[in-house]
Amino acid sequence: MAGSVARITEISARSDVSFEDAIKIGVDRATETLRNVQGAWVKEQKVDVTDGVITHWQVVLEITFVLD
Repeated sequence: MAGSVARITEISARSDVSFEDAIKIGVDRATETLRNVQGAWVKEQKVDVTDGVITHWQVVLEITFVLD
């Protein structure tokens, strides 16, 4: 019987550019530490605002990776 088992871990990533950049930063960092990363789900999004201007974009990601 063939199959696989995956684990999901939650991380937070932050950017001063955009949500897309925050996601890329998070996934890039996760793949430096975790093997067999298969996907990411954006669980939350948040922005910091200073004087009416967005200064930071933050995401909470659930990273899925297959166990060896």
